[in-house]
Amino acid sequence: MSAGPPSPERNAFATLRRFARSRQATERCELCGAGLPTEHRHLLETATRKIVCACDPCALRFTDIVEGRFKLIPRDVRSLPDFRIEDSEWEDLALPINLAFLFHDSTAGKLTALYPGPAGVTESLLRLDAWERMVEHNLALARMAPDVEALLVSRVGQAREYYLAPIDVCFELVGLIRLHWRGLSGGSEVWQEISRYFAGLKERARPEVPNHA
Repeated sequence: MSAGPPSPERNAFATLRRFARSRQATERCELCGAGLPTEHRHLLETATRKIVCACDPCALRFTDIVEGRFKLIPRDVRSLPDFRIEDSEWEDLALPINLAFLFHDSTAGKLTALYPGPAGVTESLLRLDAWERMVEHNLALARMAPDVEALLVSRVGQAREYYLAPIDVCFELVGLIRLHWRGLSGGSEVWQEISRYFAGLKERARPEVPNHA
């Protein structure tokens, strides 16, 4: 008897494994089979959250696609240097850790919050009223592209970093944590890698302004 198609969760974990392992010498477009350079475009298969590698000609076919099987993932990372949120408002989101990304899942028709951990990614229920208050104070969130762009947040320790980031960049963080986590607390290596990740993000990001009314 057939086992049936893989679940969205299994496809998401397959994506994370791909980000966690070393890049192959030659990657290929998953639509046409053409060889790919190290830096290439990604598509999101919306039903499964699978990230698909694509050559430029295939990727550009999905520019401005609003509905459909695949969406083109943007490249730009935008920082939100004047992001406004009180500690109490963050706590209202009821996320168990201070490292998460939030995005609109058009297939499920809801706002989704994911947070990384040693076993991969976990989905958390999100109170809509808490999100709406956040958008009211930060209008940049209203311009966030569904499915392919997320609010990426780090409030670990003294950090208060907020980005509008492509969804593949967010999943890259999850894969990094899975790869380097050791023991119960993660170990020093994983936290060093997380610091490097956000330092690189800060360097490549352009500020998004204005961020609020």
